[in-house]
Amino acid sequence: MKTFNLPGTEITAPNVVLGLMRIQEKTDDEVRKLVRTATEAGITFLDHADIYGSEVHGCERRFAEAMKLTPTERERLVIQTKAGIVREGPYFDFSYEHIVESVNGSLEALDTDYIDILLLHRPDALVEPEEVARAFDDLAEAGKVRAFGVSNHTPRQIDLLRRYVDRPIVANQVQLSITHSPLIAQGVAANMQGLDQSISRDDGLVDYCRLHDITVQAWSPFQAGFFDGPFLGSERFPELNEVIDRLAAKYDVPPIAIAVAWITRHPAQMQVVIGTTSPERVAGSAQGSEVPLTRPEWYELLRAAGYTVP
Repeated sequence: MKTFNLPGTEITAPNVVLGLMRIQEKTDDEVRKLVRTATEAGITFLDHADIYGSEVHGCERRFAEAMKLTPTERERLVIQTKAGIVREGPYFDFSYEHIVESVNGSLEALDTDYIDILLLHRPDALVEPEEVARAFDDLAEAGKVRAFGVSNHTPRQIDLLRRYVDRPIVANQVQLSITHSPLIAQGVAANMQGLDQSISRDDGLVDYCRLHDITVQAWSPFQAGFFDGPFLGSERFPELNEVIDRLAAKYDVPPIAIAVAWITRHPAQMQVVIGTTSPERVAGSAQGSEVPLTRPEWYELLRAAGYTVP
């Protein structure tokens, strides 16, 4: 498993992350097997959110109940969670009170004294960055959160936070897969009149994150679009799957590893957040961590996904 020092932190992070948004109904044994498979493959970075599960903090609580981590076991893991989405609306709330209340709820549910990384979930249009800064400072000074980041934020939204927040913004978790990659594909076809792909919708987010030492975390790395089914093995993407299968055979890995490798091959040093509850798929995903796709192979996958490479 390839690891790197997560900029802005003292964390040695793997480039594949286990997302735990679907474990609410899993048994203790199933949760333990899933996490054990991940950690044995080097995936020691776990991703949660307060809204994951059938109830607020549901998956966080299910994880803690199943794992019953000892202090030593806890120290070996990086636990990341998120706050800011209110499901009852839905709406978003980055107020001081909501952030602090959510973190306290996550600490209780996870049965831990600290969270390694807290991400602000989808952007709050009513954000008052001074309140975010105060919440981050108080949580850090109390030893409850060690590092902070965001999710689904644009460069300008991050700039607004950074004007007031003194602590580093260390991560931005965004949707990214071979077939859902406007963050990357736009720049490839920039300045091409009449091509939808060339329209900038994110103001150069990937390059911005590279310039500011913000780690991009790719969620839904196997989804074709916004929760509309996976592209792996899908008859909707015959050309792409032909290329994936050929490369999987070349590198002697399962196809899912190629989907991971396409993201980890990017020099932005991204992390891939996998949300599967299948231990087999977790192990297969981990194999993509160090697959050395060549430039021709990487671009071939992009073209096969339907993007223009002029």
